[in-house]
Amino acid sequence: MPKFKLVAADLDDTLLDDNLQLTGRVKEAIVAVRAAGVQFTISTGRMYRSAVPYARELGLDLPLITYQGALVKNALSGEVLLYRPLPLIFARDIIARIHELGYHLNAYLDDVLYMENDTPEGRRYSQISGIKPELVGDLLKILDRDPTKIVAIAGEPQLDRLNAELAPLYAGKVHIAKSKPFFLEFSHPLATKGHALKTLAGHFGIKREEIMAVGDSYNDLEMLEYAGLGVVVANARDEIKKRAGYVTIAPNGEGVAEALEKFVLGA
Repeated sequence: MPKFKLVAADLDDTLLDDNLQLTGRVKEAIVAVRAAGVQFTISTGRMYRSAVPYARELGLDLPLITYQGALVKNALSGEVLLYRPLPLIFARDIIARIHELGYHLNAYLDDVLYMENDTPEGRRYSQISGIKPELVGDLLKILDRDPTKIVAIAGEPQLDRLNAELAPLYAGKVHIAKSKPFFLEFSHPLATKGHALKTLAGHFGIKREEIMAVGDSYNDLEMLEYAGLGVVVANARDEIKKRAGYVTIAPNGEGVAEALEKFVLGA
């Protein structure tokens, strides 16, 4: 019987290869893990709509952790296990502050991607996510209730300065994290992959020490810390690797297969 009963893996730069595809080795490892009675799920900052095609390619019929942990929703039935949106009062304030800087903004509501303008940053994001945005001009004019999250896109130095400025203002009120060096995400204070993983484990009656999580970035840290074993893929930054229980030899894609083979399948 495998030690681990639940595995959660990030998508971009972790489960997916550089072409945003699932490799044959990864798919075979996940099939073998599930055949051994181990639950496998996706844990991503992506929208639910953006994550579901990969889940269905893998034949997953269980809740997916999406939007950084703000939405946990079944890949097939659509049943919502958890939803924690960003309070509107904070979302509007954050948007107004970022307007002054001129950075690209995304907002998410009802699993729809809203952007203010057609920008190179927006087109790149749309290409990665596979989701066509709704262009709305000023987000403050269309947001009338709590969005799932807000994302600012800019250069990493600019986002690091923004994070340093806003983190003290919203401490305990908003969770702020980078998912990629050029994506700064704002969500409900409990909308983290770690909190979502805890909820999912409780749903299945699985203990913390029976969970393995695999990731690569800053928004994976809470999940890596919560899991019994936190695995970081080889392409991650050194500061993320220092927080890992195990660092794979292989990079994204193959690194997840390596971890599954080593710790779950005993290959």
